[in-house]
Amino acid sequence: MDSQLRSNGSNTRPVTQAVPRPASRSRVTGRVERVVKTALEGERAAVLNVSADELLAEPLAVANVLRAALDRPGVGVMGHWMVHELFRRSGLQEELVNSLASPSPVTRAAAARICSAARLTESFIWIGDLVADSNQRVREAAIRSLSQLGGRRAVDMLIAAADGIPLYRLAIALSRAATDVDIEALMRQPASERTAVATVLACGLRRDVLRVSPLLGIAHDRRWPRQVRMAACKSLATIGDRAAADGLKRLADSDPDAPVKKAADRAHRRLVRRAVAR
Repeated sequence: MDSQLRSNGSNTRPVTQAVPRPASRSRVTGRVERVVKTALEGERAAVLNVSADELLAEPLAVANVLRAALDRPGVGVMGHWMVHELFRRSGLQEELVNSLASPSPVTRAAAARICSAARLTESFIWIGDLVADSNQRVREAAIRSLSQLGGRRAVDMLIAAADGIPLYRLAIALSRAATDVDIEALMRQPASERTAVATVLACGLRRDVLRVSPLLGIAHDRRWPRQVRMAACKSLATIGDRAAADGLKRLADSDPDAPVKKAADRAHRRLVRRAVAR
């Protein structure tokens, strides 16, 4: 997962250490950044004068620029529509979507990254198909792209392909793609034990404090499969809310299922260590 640099407010950098310069932007990414900014500021005649091939040659850099622009606070649905229209007006939308069916796996993966970063909704169904692609790089790009597009359609596609996605990768994708409503529905009525485990783990990855009570309920309920209960313990430890400590302690002391008992004990000890460290 992406990490962020954090600071406690003190400056510990040696005086003689040079401050690193940001990586230089290519001509293409620089142009994308400028024109997208113009479009988001309301310029409806803006046109992006680059080719689809140029974008596909720098998929990570282009996708990062698009994500940075669209993930800014206040952009919202209207901003997504403006960028969508920019790509349509520039003749790039159709070419990028068509590139999802390219015979080249490198191109398919690149197109998935850019289409999702640009929020091109026409690409949904094609990216969903790429989750089962024969090429691992394409599959990984498709899973990441669905998690970025997000929403119910993306969640449904991920769940439909769940058996072919590594469990923890599925949990990460659901943690990013699902809304609170989606998570609640998946917890209430999972499609399978595997999706139940992935959903419970996703709650932990989201640091979802509102799910502490339901997760404790799952951990204690012996009607749930063992792996789901163990995943609930793990997620409670990941969330780190001390409100779960007593429930985990009771489970660790008295549950008859040894693996669940061990998972609860491990989760409880993690919570206690965090509480002492604070």
